[in-house]
Amino acid sequence: MYNKYLDIFIEVADTGSFSKAAEKLFVSSTAIMKQMNLMEQELGLSLLIRTNHGISLTKAGKQIYKDAKYIINYTNQAIKKAKKLQSQNTHFVTIGTSLICPCKPLLDLWYQINDKYPDFKIKIVPFEENHSNILTTFNSNGTILDFLVSPCDSKQWLENFNFLKLGDYRFCIAVPVTHPLAKKNKISFADLSGEKVTAITTGDSKKNQDILEKIKSTCNDVEIYDAPFFYDINVFNNCEENGSLLVTLECWADVHPAFKTIPLSSGETIPYGVLYSKTLTDDASKFLDIIKRVIN
Repeated sequence: MYNKYLDIFIEVADTGSFSKAAEKLFVSSTAIMKQMNLMEQELGLSLLIRTNHGISLTKAGKQIYKDAKYIINYTNQAIKKAKKLQSQNTHFVTIGTSLICPCKPLLDLWYQINDKYPDFKIKIVPFEENHSNILTTFNSNGTILDFLVSPCDSKQWLENFNFLKLGDYRFCIAVPVTHPLAKKNKISFADLSGEKVTAITTGDSKKNQDILEKIKSTCNDVEIYDAPFFYDINVFNNCEENGSLLVTLECWADVHPAFKTIPLSSGETIPYGVLYSKTLTDDASKFLDIIKRVIN
């Protein structure tokens, strides 16, 4: 790369004045004079003619000025080309995240090996759950989002998206912190007798349906409230308002501060992992291959 003295030298030559060059470069005129003196000393050349009427160039100065313009332009073009090549070798991946679908499990895997893949750039895209747009958010895989991390045994989802399992989440019961059951470390189905319980009553998740059937068969006096197929913060708010317990997952333990999340003693789980489009971008496909290798 060229010596930065050349930028100052060209500014002095163009303005014909140390003080005017200093104004344009936002430094003192004394600093400009020192830089030019050092440049002449290092080159062993007299470049500037200093008079009371201003600065002009010697023959050597004129030659340096001409060549310096070329050197600076050539360097800038070289840097521009290098940055373009670098951007072409950079892989971009977008991962959705939300209160209910946190991306942390996937990022925890990635950060184990990300130093080996500096050419990958990960963009975290927050989205807000609500019943009208969450399907659109999932359907945006491959366009707005490359990946979502979510619990999943939905037949509908698995027909429309690919799924890479990362692990299992335990089923839990979210209990108001003031409720007597909040003192327990685990909750049995029998503990739910006489309670109001919010759970998903419709949908295509066999795991959810099994939980619901076990609650009903164990306690015939449970009052069941229907939860929407997609949980959001409003589900927790509604449970707080009507004093209902909530069938939930351990990953949602910190969603609402008014609830304590307690595992079911029977140990039911649901798989969680990465949802992604059946037609991935090249960058997303390379990223997924890396994650698969980490898992294996």
